[in-house]
Order: sequence, then structure tokens, then C-alpha cells
Amino acid sequence: MKARKAIILAAGKGTRMGALSSQMPKPLVPVAGRALLDRILDRLKEAKVMSVVVNIHHLPDMMEAHLQPEIETRYVQVSDERAALLETGGGVKKALPLLGTLPFFVINGDALWVDNSTSSLDRMAALFDPEKMDILLLLAPVSEALGYDGAGDFTGAFTKDAFPLSFRGEALSAPYVFAGVQVIKPAQYDGSPEGAWSNVELFRKAAAAGRLFGTVIEGHWMHVGTVAAIHEAEAKLTALGVQ
Repeated sequence: MKARKAIILAAGKGTRMGALSSQMPKPLVPVAGRALLDRILDRLKEAKVMSVVVNIHHLPDMMEAHLQPEIETRYVQVSDERAALLETGGGVKKALPLLGTLPFFVINGDALWVDNSTSSLDRMAALFDPEKMDILLLLAPVSEALGYDGAGDFTGAFTKDAFPLSFRGEALSAPYVFAGVQVIKPAQYDGSPEGAWSNVELFRKAAAAGRLFGTVIEGHWMHVGTVAAIHEAEAKLTALGVQ
């Protein structure tokens, strides 16, 4: 049951980008000359993901124009949220008819990572065990997360493969931050509310049942939340020799 479909969450307004967010959707922001969205699509194609859904809301015509070549080949389908922004959970729920019945990837539209020798998506597809997992998250160590200044999201007893996660809760810090990539079963959306809501609610439900797992990236993750972070990410990509 390897995940072979994906949705890229690209509908948000990207307000932390300031004036730049009024000019273009955040997933279209270029980093070292290539849009964040295109870099994600590159990783999905390398992992032989068969089809991709991209949800749109902010500056939707610009998004559709950018994606038109992929839409024409039917590699990408658009989930249109022009009428209302549905957040991460509601956005995936709306797109479920396009995603099938098997576990699939959910990727934040501003996710930026560089793998070492092994594709993170391939690793996650291989590690996802539906018998014991409902959700598998890609994690980055807070200590190595470029551009991230938060306190971390999750704790867990590290293993090289996948391990159960707990939320940081009241602790002052946690060692891992969610890197914006997950594998999830579509059944997790059964009974979920209509309208706008966050996928974090599903993370909490899975964690409470002992079925939220994580795996740590074997590579480099960059948090591209601001204009300043774009420049940091570009410098990192240059240092890594990545185009």
C-alpha cells in the first residue's frame, strides 16, 4: 500500500511574506530561480508519484496559469477553493475524491528540502505501515532546521526508521519540527467537519491512539517563512551545490 498520489497544499495567503504575498502565491516564490511548487513537483516525480492534486485560493488564476503544462498532461489536478479557504484539513477533505482510497502524501506548498542519497518520499512510502500507523510525518531536528526559530513540535524515542510521536505539550521545547510532508490514510477524514479546519486535529487524534509516527529527514530542511528566509535558503542551496 505505498503512497503513490499526493496533494500539495497551496491555497494559503502566505501573509508572513509581506508585500510579496500580494504579488504571487507563496508556492510560486522563486528560491534560487525555481518556484517552491516546482521543486516539490520535482521530488514527487523522482519518487514516481503517479498524480498530484494542488489546491488553490489565493491568486488562483496565477496558480492555474503556472500549472497549466502539468494540468494538460493530467499529472496535476486542481482542487478549487476560490469560494472559501478551507485550511489544511478542510482542503484535503474537499480533494478526497481525487486522491483515491490508498494512503497518500500531503505536502505543504512551502516545503523545501534536499535529500541526501535517498528520497524522503520513497523512504516514507516504504516505512508507512497501515497496521500500526494512521499518519507518518517527516521531521527535521530543530537544531538543524534552517530559518526555523520555534520551540519544536514533537518528541519521540528516535530510531533510524519510524517512531511514535507525542506533542510537545507544556514542555518548553521539543527536538523535532514537522517538515511539511506526511503520509495519511484517507479514512482519517471520515466524520471530520465541513468547512475550514486544521490537519493538526488529525495529528492529535492519531497521537492519542499511539498511531502518529515520524521519521527524521536524511538531508536538509529549510523553513521558508519570510523574505529573509528565502535568502538563507538560497545560500544553503548554493553551499550544497543544488540548482
